[in-house]
Amino acid sequence: MTSGSETGHIIRFALPLLGGNLLQQTYNIADTLIVGRVLGDDALAAVGATGSITYLFYTLCIGLSIGAGVMIAQLFGAGDIKRMRSAVFNSAVVTAIFGLVISIVGVIAARSVLTMLNVPAKLIDDSSAYMRIACGGTLAVAAYNWINSVMRALGDSKTPLIFLGAASIMNVLLDIFFVIVLKTGVEGAAWATVLAQGFSAAACILYSFGRNESLRLSRSDIKADRDMMARCVSMGVPIALQNGLISVSMVALQRVTNGFGETVMAAYTVSMRIEQFVQQPFSSLNAAVSTFTGQNIGAGKEERAVRGLHSALTISVIFAFAVLALFAAFGRYIAGWFVTGSEVISIASKAVVMTAAFYWSLGAIHTTRGFLNGTGDTGYALVNGLAEVICRIGLSLVLTKIPSIGCWGIWLTTCFTWFATAAVSIIRYKSGKWKNRSVVRS
Repeated sequence: MTSGSETGHIIRFALPLLGGNLLQQTYNIADTLIVGRVLGDDALAAVGATGSITYLFYTLCIGLSIGAGVMIAQLFGAGDIKRMRSAVFNSAVVTAIFGLVISIVGVIAARSVLTMLNVPAKLIDDSSAYMRIACGGTLAVAAYNWINSVMRALGDSKTPLIFLGAASIMNVLLDIFFVIVLKTGVEGAAWATVLAQGFSAAACILYSFGRNESLRLSRSDIKADRDMMARCVSMGVPIALQNGLISVSMVALQRVTNGFGETVMAAYTVSMRIEQFVQQPFSSLNAAVSTFTGQNIGAGKEERAVRGLHSALTISVIFAFAVLALFAAFGRYIAGWFVTGSEVISIASKAVVMTAAFYWSLGAIHTTRGFLNGTGDTGYALVNGLAEVICRIGLSLVLTKIPSIGCWGIWLTTCFTWFATAAVSIIRYKSGKWKNRSVVRS
């Protein structure tokens, strides 16, 4: 990625990532469609009530993987293959430890956390069962995201897509088998997702290490290195904490949502599933910009990295307004894919149009974060996460208490949070503090 068209590299790298992210969303889409259509609105609300807290556990591991990917990309761009291989092994150890600990904590704390989140009594049993299984699979999520970050750092965004495609098909088939054939309820949907994720992680790791020469570790590479582990932690923990803080704010927003009852909870679940799907192009650009920036910073090509960011920003704005037009025309029809209740559809269809009007700011957040992470300025991630926490928690408590706004304050909170966080991210980029943060130069 250190020569040729910046826009071309980013688009070609982002497209397989987009395909993978969209396939990964079929895990959630399959759960939502089957649970909502087969088990009903209450079951869908029970699954949705776990979304923010399971995302919290997942993103702590994902953040570590992103940090490892930044370090590996910079070392790869600099041509330092020996240190890069050490980073691969030691980041795997760190990620595995975090994944195992978080899996255990998630299983033990499930019911207590959901009770604290004010989940309605009639939903708590299903929500707890779903969360225990989903959180128990955090190690599989950590493993997949780790190998995905490693392959992206080396410039390969296609290999993870192949295995994720197989896992997506497996997930849908297992959903049908567990929920429809065996009638195992929401637990079956959770097991389908966990098993599919585990398969994807194991298969991708085995294949990647067997086929990619850069990952053929010697005995000297398979050695615990305290300095390298510390670097993995110092690069990854700020991003993990950022993701964790964002997740905490989402948990707080979910708690506010739960207070409006099952109908609003179901509508919020539908809007979140749609939003998660639409966010994937932005997420793909984030990862592409991060890898592009990391390799070019490692190679000493700072101006080229900046041009890549500008290209990604332009792409994200164009996509954002295209989605707004789509939702304005077909929002009610899209919401109807997930549920049958007319009131739920009505609320969800209006909500997705409301949030789509601010997708341009969401795009700015993702592309700027990708750039800053790629430069090695991962410490700022914590500040960025704090901005989201303050906005999302503060605004949700204020807006939803205004009688003329009510439940719509849930979605307005999301809109205004994106706007504020985008502004903070752009200010950080313009400050130039990201310069000279390279791991290779330190």
